[in-house]
Amino acid sequence: MSAPTAAAGAVILSVDHGSKVYAGVHALQDVSFEVRAGEIHALVGENGAGKSTLCKAIAGAIRLSGGRMQVDQKPVNFQRPGDALKAGICMVYQETSLVPEMTVAQNLELGREKWLTRLRPLNIKAQQQLQSLNFHVDPTALVATLGTAQRQMVEIARAAYHDARIIIFDEPTASLTPEEKLHFVHLLHDLRARGLGIVFISHALEEALELADRITVLRDGRHVITQAAATLTREALVRHMVGRDVQATHYGRREGADARPRRDKVLEVENLTMGNIVKNMSFTLYAGEVVGIAGLIGSGRTETAKIVAGALKRNLIGGGNVLLRGRPVRYDVPKQAIDDGIVYITEDRKLNGFFETMTVDENLYLGHLATRRGFRAFLSQRRRRELAGTLAERLKVRSVSPNAKIIELSGGNQQKVVVGKSLIQEPAVVFFDEPTRGVDVGAIPEIHQAIRRLADEGCAVVVISSYLPEVLAVSDRILVARLGRIVEEFAAADASEDRILFAAIH
Repeated sequence: MSAPTAAAGAVILSVDHGSKVYAGVHALQDVSFEVRAGEIHALVGENGAGKSTLCKAIAGAIRLSGGRMQVDQKPVNFQRPGDALKAGICMVYQETSLVPEMTVAQNLELGREKWLTRLRPLNIKAQQQLQSLNFHVDPTALVATLGTAQRQMVEIARAAYHDARIIIFDEPTASLTPEEKLHFVHLLHDLRARGLGIVFISHALEEALELADRITVLRDGRHVITQAAATLTREALVRHMVGRDVQATHYGRREGADARPRRDKVLEVENLTMGNIVKNMSFTLYAGEVVGIAGLIGSGRTETAKIVAGALKRNLIGGGNVLLRGRPVRYDVPKQAIDDGIVYITEDRKLNGFFETMTVDENLYLGHLATRRGFRAFLSQRRRRELAGTLAERLKVRSVSPNAKIIELSGGNQQKVVVGKSLIQEPAVVFFDEPTRGVDVGAIPEIHQAIRRLADEGCAVVVISSYLPEVLAVSDRILVARLGRIVEEFAAADASEDRILFAAIH
């Protein structure tokens, strides 16, 4: 049965004085929030502000520690996401929640399965749902074969399929091309016109100001303001987010960012080329420095790191050169790069970063076994505990029990394990790709400290991030990528968000 419809502007969901505590730390504290029918509501704040925590509570993925939630002015207490879905609330996560081995139609039906399901009627019904949203996706295609934008379309179609009245998007445009973003904007307007309440989490302030009817700002787990987007400016949003005027200072700039001396040249990338994605990418890395690479989605940053680390192959002819301490290298598989001291830390930890059914110790030890010096014909449990224990303590990995599986950890602790798997390999060159994406409160500064410590120990470190404050916070030198090549380089003291964005766009 379809959920009841509400008049445009009516409050369909409210959170009153909501709190969420993890191990004595408030991820949310006394937050009040509401969603109206027929509105686009942006939720903004720095990393760790509590945006995802609030939305996960609304979507039934976690339970609030305090406060109350109402749908249509009736109290609700969701025990699981299925309860929220029955109430018409659906969340489209940044990390897709679709089942890759199932077809599009089967994913739409998840949660409503019958004892016996005939595929032909199911595919027809799914096709009708997709066409009603103007989505050109084959209902019989496996989700694993779809691109990021098409997977997002399937998530949205599933929400509509389940009669959702509120759809929550977590960083919906972070992985979309400009054309896909334009399609997404049109879709939001269409959903709003249908009377749905739309909530989207975004780091892109200009996007929030342009698309949203209202904007809520969270800071350190607390509600700061909820205000009509038309009455706000980018400067005002930044001030509310960080609690001060940042026009005259560099956000997050660590002291002495320019004082670190440049050491030996470790890696040279010369005219690296791969198809139409990476075009004549050139840069140099030195021991003991952190180099940030900024740029828009599709600028070739991730692909460049993967080529250097052996996960992708550059053009066989005219593909450029990679020199490690002056020696030309070309890797067919990441294992060869690891043996030479080059590691890549993935941006998608759940897909490529760890084995979710293994424990923290087992995941960390696997990183050691992947190296030439760490390989053993017979595994040593004592050695595993020693190595993993030392690294887990260094990175402050927190788990509920020593035997906890990594899937049971928070996002921040999962990311620390992914970082630890690489650090245990004692690399000379480390590429961090979006190191704090989806990381929970409190873990971000610890990951940044690990990055800086690596440089202090003599590693050449590269941080690829779409979040400019993060690039400014950790980098000694900043490179800007556009259309597959490096177009600008800034010293840490000379860089600013405006200058980096201008170089990335123009």
